[in-house]
Amino acid sequence: MVDSLGYRMKFAVVAPSTNTSVEPEYAAMQPRGVTNHFSRIAIPDTKVTDDDSFMVMLNTIRDSTFDAVDVSMSMEPGCVVMGMSAETFWDGAEGADRLHKRMLERTGGVPVIMGSTAVDAAIKAYGRTHGEIKKIGIVTPYMPVGDRNVRKFFEDQGYEVVHLVGLKSPSPMLIAHESKQVLKRAATAVSDGVDAIIQAGTNLAFAHVAAAAEFWLEKPVIAINTATYWHALRTMGIADQIDGFGHLLANC
Repeated sequence: MVDSLGYRMKFAVVAPSTNTSVEPEYAAMQPRGVTNHFSRIAIPDTKVTDDDSFMVMLNTIRDSTFDAVDVSMSMEPGCVVMGMSAETFWDGAEGADRLHKRMLERTGGVPVIMGSTAVDAAIKAYGRTHGEIKKIGIVTPYMPVGDRNVRKFFEDQGYEVVHLVGLKSPSPMLIAHESKQVLKRAATAVSDGVDAIIQAGTNLAFAHVAAAAEFWLEKPVIAINTATYWHALRTMGIADQIDGFGHLLANC
């Protein structure tokens, strides 16, 4: 029986309980006949002040992720979307591949979309219209240990990371409190001498900032939530073009 609301696609989205940005950003990009169904990874809003406390947060997410995936499968989604970022970059390209395989085993083969590989797909899509992208600037909300893993992923994919700004947000929930002005300044800080700007961290409310930044910086600016939702749509054969989120959703 076809779902009466999600008659084109039901996405299961797995995201940390502290994340208040990914759900509204995905909802704003949602086409007719597509529904998003969130399963929360239960974590406390622990303070993050250095690499050690960042790893405590990340390991808490790891410990609860597959429980949230199992819950999400009870509504028989057509696709599982990981509305979380750091873990999808961890240990570079090999780590991302391992995680994707583990996720597919857990979902019983239901397609799984991850932020890291979605951003890589978005870079390649931009490259077909803007010319090959080789040099990138990156914005994250992370501590240095997280930034190193994001850098490694993109370097493993063959990109040169020219600039990286890690905002060192003081807790997973407070990532969402970073203002548009802070995000604008960070995007500008990593823009010189690069072909594209990449943002990691799904709780940074960057989707609309990225769309505006493409206009003033005149180069691709890729928000991870936009790239992940775009990749989920296109992977599942949904080609709707959506305005307001930059070139990727409007034209690719």
